[in-house]
Order: sequence, then C-alpha cells, then structure tokens
Amino acid sequence: MLTRTPSERPDLIVVGAGVVGAACAYYATRSGLHVTVIDRGPVAGGTTGAGEGNLLVSDKEPGSELELALLSAQLWRDLAKELPPAIEYETKGGVVVASTEADLTALRGFAAGQQDAGVEAYEVSGDHLADLEPHLAPGLAGGFHYPQDAQVQPALAAAHLLRAAADHEQGRGRLTLRLGEEVTDVLKGPHGEIRGVRTPTGDILAPRLVNAAGTWGGRIARLAGVDLPVLPRRGFVLVTEPLPRVVRRKVYSADYVADVASGSAALQTSAVVEGTPAGPVLIGASRERVGFDRTLSVEVLRRLAAQATRLFPVLSGVRAIRTYAGFRPYLPDHLPAIGPDPRVPGLFHACGHEGAGIGLAPATGLLVATQLTDSAPPLDPKPFTPDRFTDLPDSTGRTAEEPTP
Repeated sequence: MLTRTPSERPDLIVVGAGVVGAACAYYATRSGLHVTVIDRGPVAGGTTGAGEGNLLVSDKEPGSELELALLSAQLWRDLAKELPPAIEYETKGGVVVASTEADLTALRGFAAGQQDAGVEAYEVSGDHLADLEPHLAPGLAGGFHYPQDAQVQPALAAAHLLRAAADHEQGRGRLTLRLGEEVTDVLKGPHGEIRGVRTPTGDILAPRLVNAAGTWGGRIARLAGVDLPVLPRRGFVLVTEPLPRVVRRKVYSADYVADVASGSAALQTSAVVEGTPAGPVLIGASRERVGFDRTLSVEVLRRLAAQATRLFPVLSGVRAIRTYAGFRPYLPDHLPAIGPDPRVPGLFHACGHEGAGIGLAPATGLLVATQLTDSAPPLDPKPFTPDRFTDLPDSTGRTAEEPTP
C-alpha cells in the first residue's frame, strides 16, 4: 500500500526508512515534493527497530539539541492526532531519581538550566517519589518529574509516517518506497552535484539526496565523496514478560544523563526502566563502542538487570523473555548532522542522532524540508551543519568499526 511508482523523476531521494528518514519524507511531501525513500532492508530495520521509542527532553542540557527536542515534542503531539493509535504515543512523563544528596544537588542544578530553557521539571522529595511510582525502592534522596517526556512504538511510528506521506497526495508531494534495495553508489554530475543513486536494480535519478542512513550514514556520505564521522555505539535492552503497569513512567537514575553526554568508548550502563501499553517492561541502558559486533553480552545484561531491580525491587521475581541490541549513530560532539552539505551540491544529511533519533525525528524532518524548499527554518540550523567536523585530526570515519558493504 505504501509503494508508489509514478512516471516522473523524484525531487529527492531519502536513503533510510527508519523514523528519521520517514519524518524527512513526511514533511517533504507536505511541502509539495515528490520523494523516493530507499532502504536496503525493511521499514525500521536498523536503529529505529531496536529503539525503546523515547521522546525525551529530560536528558538534554540547554542548547541546540534541547531546542530540537522541545520542537519535536510539540510536533509529536500534533502527529499523534493524525497518525493511528497503533503508534502507542503516550505522554506518560519521566522521573529522574537520585540515590544520594550529592546526586540530587547535581540534578537540581541541571534541572534549573533546563527550566530556564522552557522545560517543565518539578522536584520531588524522596518521601514523595512513591506518589509517582509506588514500586520504586525506598530510601532514594529524591528526583525530578518531567511531564513532557513521552513514548511511541518506534517501528510503527516510522511505518505510519511513511503511510501518511504516501496517502497525502491531494495537490502536494508524492512518495515512492523502495525496500530491499541497497545504494551502491551516489551519482554526480559534471560539477560534482548530486544526480541520483545506483542500486543493483538500476539507477534512480534525482537532483537532491537526503542521507538518513543512521549508523551507516558515514558510508553514504563517503559514497557521495565527503567525510562524516558517524560511529556505532552498541546498546542492549531487556524485555520482561507482560505485567500490570508496575512502572508508570520512564524512570532512570541521574547517572544516565552523564552516560548520554560521555564520549567514552568503554562500556557504560545506567538503569532506565519503563512500562509499555502492551505490558512488558523495557530495561536499559548500555553504551559501548565495539563496532558493529552484535554478540550477546551476558555481562551487560547482568548489569542492566541488577540496576533495574535496585530501582524497582518488584522486578526481581519477573522473567526477562528476550533481549535485543541496536547501534546508536554517534558523532563526536553528540549533535546530529542536519541540512545541506556545502561540499556537494544537492546533498543533505539527517543522521547522527545517537540514542535520540526517535524523539528528534519530527523536528529533523521539518528542518530538512524547510531547507529543501528554501523556507524559513523552525530553529537555528547552524549547530547541525554537516561539514563542522572537517577540522578534526581524523574526520574520515573510516575505522575498523564499520563493515565493508
């Protein structure tokens, strides 16, 4: 139902059918553009399908990423009115907890900066945390409640964004979806401008290309002749058996914020626990740079389980029924690359969101759409400029961490 095969050439090609690519296609078609989305796998077959669906403002310090997150939070609210309930959009809020008074003091300072930037954050004393989460462990120093945090089912969100783009053709753009086709080369014209892409089934011609390939965004950039130092950070998630709603919100310990901001390649784990409408509890989060190695790490799973049960002792008697791994697309300054690449006319990037891609997808898609159509951007695009890494000692991104295509 999603696939369209119009006779005319598309205005642009989006490489990647994850949630970021889907959002780019959604807003581009609404801007009147004919879009072809291509992916070597299925919809949400990469990082999106391995995500928890977090739509967070609570873990972001004041700055450009938080601005992107606040805009996305509003856009997700708007999208939830258009997309079907199947995307499981929940404005359930988040709770960040501190084990010690020192941690709470640090969290208080972090929240104060966020509040100045427009985030709703409310301090909760240790003896009132149970009002929000009755099954939390006793003895915590306190925490902060973030009512703007939300959640979606990421794979379904990506699929329904594409479906909405395909179904919305009344005088506007059009969508063609090509799955199971790998981009093997980027075609360029006599002046180095984008001309299209090559696949095993033939060439697709278009004057503009959006690189929304997530963790593999560095590879697509290199095919286009530029360097974008995207690297994978592996993470595991534990999934429990279905339960009553013992965890009402997204709950995580204060050290998770530091892990998100860290550039370390070493293993980091911090308790992140949340319930889902379907019943299972999702338990994360881990981060480590081990390339594209999907080997199951028993040590990581043990750490996650131990940290989760310290936060929620009720989970100690619950079965974990499965686990999955994914790769977050990491860039050195922890900001995504969004917008036109001045090194190649017609090349745009929308990748490198690390673990925040699902939450930041709508604002990313809207920003790209405005740049494609020379419209006023919804926020300052300069911090996300794709060529900002050219002064790094080694900005190639060509490391042993990325497999040969």
